[in-house]
Amino acid sequence: MRRCAGGKRTYGRSREIWLKALLVTHGTRGDVQPLLALAVELRAAGHEAVLAAPESFAAAAAEHAVPFAPLDEGPNRLLNEPLLKEAIEGGYRGVRGKITAIRTVRRIKPLMADVLRDTGRIAREVRPDVVVHTPSVPAQHAAEMLGVPAVLATLQPGWVPTALFPCPMVPLPKLPRMFNRATYLVVRATLRAYSGIVNSWRTNDLGLPGGRGPAPALVLQAFSGRVTPVDPAWPETVRTTGFWYLPRSDSWSPDPALKEFVENGPTPIYVGFGSMAGRDAQRTGEIVAQTVRAAGVRAVVATGWGGLAADTSDELFVVDQVPHDWLFGRVTAVVHHGGGGTTAAALAAGTPQVICPFVADQPHWARRMQAIGVAPDPVPHKGLAADALASAITKAVEMRARALEVGAGIQAENGVRAAVTAVEAHLS
Repeated sequence: MRRCAGGKRTYGRSREIWLKALLVTHGTRGDVQPLLALAVELRAAGHEAVLAAPESFAAAAAEHAVPFAPLDEGPNRLLNEPLLKEAIEGGYRGVRGKITAIRTVRRIKPLMADVLRDTGRIAREVRPDVVVHTPSVPAQHAAEMLGVPAVLATLQPGWVPTALFPCPMVPLPKLPRMFNRATYLVVRATLRAYSGIVNSWRTNDLGLPGGRGPAPALVLQAFSGRVTPVDPAWPETVRTTGFWYLPRSDSWSPDPALKEFVENGPTPIYVGFGSMAGRDAQRTGEIVAQTVRAAGVRAVVATGWGGLAADTSDELFVVDQVPHDWLFGRVTAVVHHGGGGTTAAALAAGTPQVICPFVADQPHWARRMQAIGVAPDPVPHKGLAADALASAITKAVEMRARALEVGAGIQAENGVRAAVTAVEAHLS
């Protein structure tokens, strides 16, 4: 550690670089786990890192010995409401979906105010040298209050405009390429819907003048340029690092019954829809069971946040969740919702995928996996049917060689290490 007179930290380009980082994120596992991975890597590099995330992730941080600051659960409280489940299942499409989206934004605002309040308090307590945050929490305002740089960590494309492809974060009809850049205005308009509570927090809590706050000093895109195009016109301050993988906790070991199921008998597939909670978990579970029988396979089924209900049988082994880096290399195909984290884990494992997208960036990842040859046509969760899903699984298993080829390239990247190096270089 090196400090100048008065205790202020100084930075150089050697391994003696030392800083304190506050990492802020909100949402479900897919939103939190990459930031936890970054915290682990920062600490391994000799820096301090505090993760601020929903209180329900305290145990995950503790497993990796990462200091944790709990945020209010905020909008996560709405995830199990039937109307929201219906809208998510349909990808917010149609008039009913759009109306639900508008109503959801209105309900999220007061819940998000509690998250912002906690963010300001934690920033004052931690006094970091840099604030790294996902788009889900506008923590750049807290960084401005402290007079330190803010780094935006994006877990999917869609936050940095480009003419190469339309914004993947919103369901839009196919448009001529000349309109690609304009589609990113939809995301900006969505964020502006929260400008009132953000500006109130900025002025009343943080003591800053009203305004939009500073632009990020650095943007870290936590995905791989091998699977998503990288625009050469992006400035040097936009770094596409590769995916951020969280190492498995040393304390974890597989359930002996799960290990027995996976290792004895025909190699199973994996089926799980993560945090996507559909309207009828029992029906989804029945479709999965029918699919397994129709495809003539066995399956490890993860119930996740309750979007899938099933019972263990000769063909199915049901778990709540299981580390992807342990399981995905032991299955013949990964059937999932298309979340960025699950997609990345399947890529690294070299295992073909079947994606049943719901909403947000999931259709994008489904299309990209199809484009690079590691997945067949997407099977949207809305209208999911056993025959279509069984056919897709059969096609996916035949893509094993291509999945292994892509996986070798993904494994050669070290996205989280590249992210730490980028932050160090910026602060030096």
